Amino acid sequence: MIDVSGLSQTFGKKQVLKEISFSVGKGEVLAVMGSSGGGKTTLLRCIAGLIQSTSGSVQVDGIEVRKDPEAARRRMGMVFQGAALFDYLNVEQNVLFGVGRHLKLNSKDERALLKDSLARVGLSGNEHLFPSELSGGMRKRVGMARAIALSPSIMLYDEPTTGLDPITTYQIDELISQLRRELGVTSLLVSHDLMSVRRVSDRVAFLHQGELVFLGTPDQFLESEHPAIQELVTKTQAATLH
Repeated sequence: MIDVSGLSQTFGKKQVLKEISFSVGKGEVLAVMGSSGGGKTTLLRCIAGLIQSTSGSVQVDGIEVRKDPEAARRRMGMVFQGAALFDYLNVEQNVLFGVGRHLKLNSKDERALLKDSLARVGLSGNEHLFPSELSGGMRKRVGMARAIALSPSIMLYDEPTTGLDPITTYQIDELISQLRRELGVTSLLVSHDLMSVRRVSDRVAFLHQGELVFLGTPDQFLESEHPAIQELVTKTQAATLH
């Protein structure tokens, strides 16, 4: 569903991504972790077609992103780190924001789609609230509802649990897993939260200084001898003890 081959990205004289290659199978959840400045968000934005890579290839569901980013984006839903809701629109308007552009539905079908999307993220009955009236976790879930309203085959998540308490983090993790179970959605998840990654992902990719230095299962990740991975695991374990 996602095929990245020889992907490189340069901004000025700084090379942020260096010859990245990997693929994600249908229904798989791949987590992308990395050291600070390792290129995680840049990679996600290249896949989403929000920036054009300097070289290499990204295909989503058989579509070359560089050649037809608009068609590629119609296959994908993206949940941004800060939810990226429109403050002046209520929940209903935010969820249906992209529907009118991509889907030709009558008002009855739009209402059914809204109801289903909000039910999937546990927000039924909150259609008329505005972002300022929502908790951080609720805003993230509205962002997820907006993404799944377009029935994407691929979901991209940029730090979906950042700033959330442990209970809300667990709820977001469950939603990611639920979308995979019920809809067969393929997911790419950028995260720094090792506990969350272990709960939801099938494999982990680790970026360090723009290079893909690890790709394997969560258990293999924990056992990796790469210094940057060991540092992350050690810090996570220490934080858990405290």
